[in-house]
Amino acid sequence: MEIKRNGSQASTKGPADWFTGAVRIDPLFQANAPARAAGASVTFEPGARTAWHTHPLGQTLIVTSGCGWAQREGGLIEEIRPGDVVWFPPGLKHWHGASPATAMTHIAIQEALDGKVVEWMEKVSDQQYRK
Repeated sequence: MEIKRNGSQASTKGPADWFTGAVRIDPLFQANAPARAAGASVTFEPGARTAWHTHPLGQTLIVTSGCGWAQREGGLIEEIRPGDVVWFPPGLKHWHGASPATAMTHIAIQEALDGKVVEWMEKVSDQQYRK
Protein backbone atom coordinates (compact mmCIF):
# COMPACT_ATOMS: atom_id res chain seq x y z
CA MET A 1 0.00 0.00 0.00
CA GLU A 2 1.17 3.52 -0.78
CA ILE A 3 -0.37 6.77 0.42
CA LYS A 4 0.54 10.02 -1.29
CA ARG A 5 -0.24 12.75 1.21
CA ASN A 6 -1.98 15.90 0.07
CA GLY A 7 0.69 18.50 -0.68
CA SER A 8 3.51 15.97 -0.98
CA GLN A 9 3.73 16.31 -4.78
CA ALA A 10 4.69 19.63 -6.34
CA SER A 11 2.35 21.43 -8.70
CA THR A 12 3.76 22.32 -12.11
CA LYS A 13 2.88 24.92 -14.68
CA GLY A 14 1.37 23.55 -17.90
CA PRO A 15 4.10 23.79 -20.57
CA ALA A 16 3.53 26.52 -23.18
CA ASP A 17 4.09 23.98 -25.98
CA TRP A 18 1.04 22.01 -24.86
CA PHE A 19 -1.26 24.67 -23.38
CA THR A 20 -2.57 28.16 -24.12
CA GLY A 21 -3.07 30.33 -21.02
CA ALA A 22 -2.45 29.64 -17.35
CA VAL A 23 -2.67 25.95 -16.43
CA ARG A 24 -1.64 24.19 -13.20
CA ILE A 25 -1.01 20.43 -13.09
CA ASP A 26 -1.20 18.63 -9.75
CA PRO A 27 0.00 15.02 -10.06
CA LEU A 28 -2.22 12.43 -8.38
CA PHE A 29 -0.76 9.04 -9.30
CA GLN A 30 1.60 7.34 -11.73
CA ALA A 31 1.36 3.77 -12.91
CA ASN A 32 3.47 1.19 -11.12
CA ALA A 33 4.15 -1.71 -13.51
CA PRO A 34 2.33 -3.76 -14.55
CA ALA A 35 -0.37 -1.09 -14.18
CA ARG A 36 -0.31 1.68 -16.79
CA ALA A 37 -2.86 4.25 -15.60
CA ALA A 38 -1.83 7.73 -14.44
CA GLY A 39 -3.89 10.64 -13.18
CA ALA A 40 -3.57 14.35 -12.51
CA SER A 41 -5.77 17.21 -11.42
CA VAL A 42 -5.54 20.00 -14.00
CA THR A 43 -6.77 23.55 -13.41
CA PHE A 44 -7.33 25.90 -16.35
CA GLU A 45 -7.77 29.63 -15.75
CA PRO A 46 -10.46 31.34 -17.88
CA GLY A 47 -9.61 30.97 -21.57
CA ALA A 48 -6.83 28.42 -20.97
CA ARG A 49 -6.88 25.20 -22.95
CA THR A 50 -4.83 22.26 -24.20
CA ALA A 51 -3.39 21.98 -27.67
CA TRP A 52 -4.98 19.40 -29.96
CA HIS A 53 -3.83 15.95 -28.89
CA THR A 54 -4.57 12.21 -28.87
CA HIS A 55 -4.08 9.40 -26.36
CA PRO A 56 -3.01 5.91 -27.50
CA LEU A 57 -5.38 4.18 -25.05
CA GLY A 58 -7.93 6.97 -24.59
CA GLN A 59 -8.53 9.45 -21.78
CA THR A 60 -11.16 9.99 -19.10
CA LEU A 61 -11.84 13.44 -17.65
CA ILE A 62 -13.83 13.98 -14.45
CA VAL A 63 -14.81 17.63 -14.07
CA THR A 64 -14.55 18.70 -10.43
CA SER A 65 -15.16 22.46 -10.56
CA GLY A 66 -15.94 25.40 -12.81
CA CYS A 67 -17.11 25.39 -16.40
CA GLY A 68 -15.10 24.06 -19.31
CA TRP A 69 -15.23 23.21 -22.96
CA ALA A 70 -14.20 20.10 -24.85
CA GLN A 71 -14.14 19.37 -28.57
CA ARG A 72 -13.31 16.38 -30.72
CA GLU A 73 -12.02 16.92 -34.22
CA GLY A 74 -14.93 17.62 -36.56
CA GLY A 75 -17.39 18.07 -33.68
CA LEU A 76 -18.93 21.01 -31.90
CA ILE A 77 -17.49 22.55 -28.74
CA GLU A 78 -19.37 21.06 -25.79
CA GLU A 79 -19.74 22.57 -22.31
CA ILE A 80 -18.54 20.42 -19.40
CA ARG A 81 -19.43 21.01 -15.74
CA PRO A 82 -18.72 19.46 -12.31
CA GLY A 83 -19.76 15.83 -12.15
CA ASP A 84 -19.48 15.34 -15.93
CA VAL A 85 -17.30 12.44 -17.06
CA VAL A 86 -15.81 12.72 -20.55
CA TRP A 87 -14.30 9.78 -22.46
CA PHE A 88 -12.06 10.29 -25.49
CA PRO A 89 -11.47 6.99 -27.33
CA PRO A 90 -7.94 5.95 -28.34
CA GLY A 91 -6.52 8.07 -31.15
CA LEU A 92 -9.36 10.65 -31.16
CA LYS A 93 -7.95 14.15 -31.80
CA HIS A 94 -9.40 16.56 -29.23
CA TRP A 95 -8.80 19.47 -26.85
CA HIS A 96 -10.29 20.66 -23.55
CA GLY A 97 -10.01 23.60 -21.21
CA ALA A 98 -11.81 26.39 -19.40
CA SER A 99 -14.59 28.50 -20.85
CA PRO A 100 -13.64 32.11 -21.65
CA ALA A 101 -15.09 33.52 -18.40
CA THR A 102 -14.76 30.66 -15.88
CA ALA A 103 -11.88 28.52 -14.60
CA MET A 104 -12.26 24.73 -14.75
CA THR A 105 -10.60 21.82 -12.96
CA HIS A 106 -10.73 18.20 -14.04
CA ILE A 107 -9.07 14.97 -13.09
CA ALA A 108 -7.43 13.44 -16.16
CA ILE A 109 -6.81 9.68 -16.29
CA GLN A 110 -4.98 7.96 -19.13
CA GLU A 111 -2.97 4.81 -19.73
CA ALA A 112 0.50 4.49 -21.19
CA LEU A 113 1.20 2.41 -24.29
CA ASP A 114 4.91 1.68 -24.67
CA GLY A 115 5.56 4.41 -22.09
CA LYS A 116 3.58 7.12 -23.91
CA VAL A 117 0.28 8.61 -22.67
CA VAL A 118 -0.25 11.51 -25.11
CA GLU A 119 0.73 12.83 -28.53
CA TRP A 120 0.66 16.62 -28.65
CA MET A 121 -0.24 18.43 -31.87
CA GLU A 122 -0.90 22.02 -32.98
CA LYS A 123 -2.39 24.61 -30.66
CA VAL A 124 -6.10 25.45 -30.72
CA SER A 125 -6.30 28.85 -32.38
CA ASP A 126 -8.36 31.71 -30.95
CA GLN A 127 -10.70 31.30 -33.93
CA GLN A 128 -11.20 27.57 -33.24
CA TYR A 129 -11.76 28.32 -29.55
CA ARG A 130 -14.78 30.54 -30.23
CA LYS A 131 -18.03 28.70 -29.58
